[in-house]
Amino acid sequence: VMIMAKVNFKNLTKLKLALNFIRDKIKRTSSIKRGVEVQMPTSYGKFKLIPFLQIGTKKEHVVLFKGNLTDDSPLLVRMHSSCATGDIFSSMRCDCGEQLHKAMELIEKEGRGLILYLNQEGRGIGLMEKMRAYKLQEEGFDTIEANLKLGHNADERDYSIGAEILKQLGVTKIRLLTNNPDKSISLSRCGIIVTDTIPLEIAPNSYDIKYLMTKRDRMGHKLHL
Repeated sequence: VMIMAKVNFKNLTKLKLALNFIRDKIKRTSSIKRGVEVQMPTSYGKFKLIPFLQIGTKKEHVVLFKGNLTDDSPLLVRMHSSCATGDIFSSMRCDCGEQLHKAMELIEKEGRGLILYLNQEGRGIGLMEKMRAYKLQEEGFDTIEANLKLGHNADERDYSIGAEILKQLGVTKIRLLTNNPDKSISLSRCGIIVTDTIPLEIAPNSYDIKYLMTKRDRMGHKLHL
């Protein structure tokens, strides 16, 4: 029995060492892979673009920027979750596309800044589920109720990957373009210093007013409407 106990203890020790080695290796290995940097002239100004691959999920994210990113002064940053309907098709059901383009204008005007375009459609639930949520909204549910009815959280976005990308670019101190206090809190928890939050409010229309009121009243977004 004593011999078996010694053998088991020895095996257990080896297992712990192996697990510690794997854990340390995971910590040392970045979860993102940086792509090549290219010039990206746009109708809002001349920018540079770098794609990033999130290795675990295979999702691709984009950094659009201009100017020196590692200057000592806080960088103007917009962390924008992808919205195919708003960003591409100029949907009036949300303010996403207009926020994105307004951020590009502000960064161009400042001459230095960054847009982190995260592949997190529909607050993280994906395009197919987002359309199901839209259908529920057409039946009277608000955006939170629709997500919950489909079995999702109200917001499933992960801003830690954004913080990791910023750190890889040498950006640790930012002025954040957002109406959403959760972004600032999440980035701060991940080691990004948010010196200021700058509102990015778009005037509502008859299609998105309920959506914006829900963000203001139920999600704490800083909106005056």
